[in-house]
Amino acid sequence: MATVSRMIFLMLLAAFLWIEPAHAASAPDRLIGLHSAQVMSQSMPWIAREAGLFKKYDLDFNLVFIPSSPIATAATLNGDAEIGVTGAIGNVRAYVQGFTDLVFIGGIKNFLTHSILAKPEIKRAEDLRGKKVAVGRSGSNPHYFAIQALRKYGMDASRDIQTIQTGGEPETLAALVAGNVDAAALVAPGDAAAVSRGFRYVINGLELRIPYGATQLVTLRSVIAKRGPVIGRFMRVMAEAANILHSDKQLVYKVLGKYLRITDTKILDSAYQSEIPALERRLEIQEAALQASLDEIAPTDPRAKAIKPADMIDRRYLVELEKSGAFSK
Repeated sequence: MATVSRMIFLMLLAAFLWIEPAHAASAPDRLIGLHSAQVMSQSMPWIAREAGLFKKYDLDFNLVFIPSSPIATAATLNGDAEIGVTGAIGNVRAYVQGFTDLVFIGGIKNFLTHSILAKPEIKRAEDLRGKKVAVGRSGSNPHYFAIQALRKYGMDASRDIQTIQTGGEPETLAALVAGNVDAAALVAPGDAAAVSRGFRYVINGLELRIPYGATQLVTLRSVIAKRGPVIGRFMRVMAEAANILHSDKQLVYKVLGKYLRITDTKILDSAYQSEIPALERRLEIQEAALQASLDEIAPTDPRAKAIKPADMIDRRYLVELEKSGAFSK
């Protein structure tokens, strides 16, 4: 636990150090958020920052990148962050273990759109047998996708391929391009970048539509009790960012170019067209997406069988946003 706490401290230190002390009653409300992947589905805080939405709603929001779901979940539980923009699995696992203060308040992506891309000579899913396949990190979204996708082709990822942990999306793409692996589980815009370098789709995740809480908005019930209006303003920011994401393609490209360092319009076009249908315009949480995590956990922790997705969801902000017409603006 000490090691995890130290990692959290080091990752969050920079976000806290540069924040100036409050010196006026009108100072913006501070909020620390986490995200766990540098991908399009977790880009809404970037969009909000570039569009001036945090300033509009009087929020001093600082986003910290923690590329590990367990560490990100630990940071939230420790009170080091109040909002998570992350995959569901780490939070669901913690909930099953008794940390029921965790709660999902919005959804961004409720099914996986990862694909497995490989060298040109690998043409079919069956050709992946015995090959090295990059899956990010064990227990990550791309790892889960590889397991489920191969299962649909009658294969067992633990037996039929060599799963290679490569880190985040940029590192996974780099491993594929460098030839350190034969194939990789990638998501937009990484898959489009791989195609531009001569790699080919072996399994197209868009066609499979595997339910999963790929990107969710999570906080603590105790945070809502103490700072409910502040969290409400954050959710309004996310609603407006979702509108921009779905309607202002040029701004989205500018943001992705800045934060992901991708400026090739063809790659951005391909990524946007493939990913945008999977992203929730109204931030809805699909219970089937959270049930997928419970089903994944249940074989090793039977407590998951007694939990319903609705137990982990608080829709109060989504209801307020719908009533106010925020999703229609």
